Amino acid sequence: MLPIRLSKDSREPIYHQIEKQLKALIAGGHLLAGSPLPSIRALSKDLEISVITIRRAYQDLEAQGFIQTLHGKGTFVAEIQHTTKQQVMTASVEKEFEQAIRNAMDYDYTVDDIKRVFEEILSKLKEGK
Repeated sequence: MLPIRLSKDSREPIYHQIEKQLKALIAGGHLLAGSPLPSIRALSKDLEISVITIRRAYQDLEAQGFIQTLHGKGTFVAEIQHTTKQQVMTASVEKEFEQAIRNAMDYDYTVDDIKRVFEEILSKLKEGK
């Protein structure tokens, strides 16, 4: 079972949430090249969503070179270059930071306020580890 969490309240389409999380698992080294992925039906059942939604996520990931399907054998994590993994991780983190900063700016936070909140959260996370 894959550690995928879906938010049905999110504006982001479910297939994109799955795609994004699978990319993160692959880029982060949690799913290694050659690792088998659940069948479309099995993942659909586990996540309680449509087979069509899973198929769309898998097709997009395959088109991007993150997974490969071998007919009659299943779907597997593809071999990804280290630079591609780094690009995926960096882009994902930057996007999340950008969204958080935009959210803070919507509340009229100053740059100093944003930095202060960031430092506080970072400090709390460091202490928690």
